[in-house]
Amino acid sequence: MFIRFVSLTFVSLILFISILSAQQPKNNPNWDSYHFLIGEWVGEGTGNPSQGAGGFSFSFDLQNRIVVRKSFADYPAVKGHPTFRHDDLMVMSQENNSTRAIYWDNEGHVINYTVEFSKDTNSVIFLSELIPSSPRFRLTYTKAENSTMKILFEIAPTGKPDSFTKYIEATAHRK
Repeated sequence: MFIRFVSLTFVSLILFISILSAQQPKNNPNWDSYHFLIGEWVGEGTGNPSQGAGGFSFSFDLQNRIVVRKSFADYPAVKGHPTFRHDDLMVMSQENNSTRAIYWDNEGHVINYTVEFSKDTNSVIFLSELIPSSPRFRLTYTKAENSTMKILFEIAPTGKPDSFTKYIEATAHRK
């Protein structure tokens, strides 16, 4: 009888602790510095494959635990290449005082980024992880005046992970 009582008490205690820990919220991410990104944006830019136009949005989701970016770009027909549309999705999360992002697009790319601010805190820089047999990517959003933002997407070739060259440069205006 005593063993049964101790066993029942032990099981009840474990259930109680697991219920409490499930209800305890983890530290909420601090997105204060990222607020300039939040909203809907319209952009125009130049680069490869051609000049395009599009838009994107940054929004909070999962009760402010993540930031979701949805983006599209429409490109006109150029020298034998038909018109096409690029769509992508990126999800940002914070854990252990660092911000990470995962990017997916309709061309089958998946990119894992670390996210940091420039020293002057005017730019958010997404830097892809270093994979020896792959190019490396850097995406930078920089605050500008009058509800505008500058965007720079750069690529470093395989084997030269820090030799970035401009691929797309754009300006976006808040909707």
